[in-house]
Amino acid sequence: MSLRPLAGIAFALLLALAPTACRRQSGPSAEYEEAARRFRELYAKQLDAAYLDPQMGEIEAQLQRVPADSLDAEGARDLLQRIQQGRSRMQADLKARQDAVATAREVPAGTSMPTLTPPAPPGPREVPDAGPPDAGLTGPQAGTLASELVAGFRGCFRRGPPIDVEGRGMRETWELADRTACRLEYPGHGDVILLIEEGRVLTLLPKSAVRTVQVTADGGTAPRPAPADAGR
Repeated sequence: MSLRPLAGIAFALLLALAPTACRRQSGPSAEYEEAARRFRELYAKQLDAAYLDPQMGEIEAQLQRVPADSLDAEGARDLLQRIQQGRSRMQADLKARQDAVATAREVPAGTSMPTLTPPAPPGPREVPDAGPPDAGLTGPQAGTLASELVAGFRGCFRRGPPIDVEGRGMRETWELADRTACRLEYPGHGDVILLIEEGRVLTLLPKSAVRTVQVTADGGTAPRPAPADAGR
């Protein structure tokens, strides 16, 4: 049996496969080079936040146009995977932060929250007939820095619960510590609350002006019954 026909068939197959072999050895991709350059510049400016930038979608489109037989095909696939993983991670982090903020703003039903009704405008004050000019003004007053309450005034003031002031929102409060020495040192502060705003004492409020309301299940509020007078 002659082998010459089989040799002719093998030669024809080699000629048919030759163009395919050449195509598999195509050079680098201009699309990949441009996409990689844009990715480096965008990431250098925004770091991980770049994964959520709309420009990243254009970079992905360029990478997807890189020919499969290009020398840069594997690099394009790796960069695409990196972008997709980075976007998923950043979206998960963003959702977690948004959920945390939403949870912090929610007030569970049945939670007691002190609120403050703005007091009525004071009437004209009478000038005292006697007594020194600074009588009753010992201790922190309106305008006192809140930082002085931390270690100043013999440590006789402690942080109180925050108060929801109508028209102003939540505000920090301080009050006199329940110690005999402090009550004797600052007798005028026993029944007042120091309302803080912008790092200073805004005003001294009588504790009787503060009312506590209870948040109901439907989101409304109901005043809590006043406690019985226990005396002093």
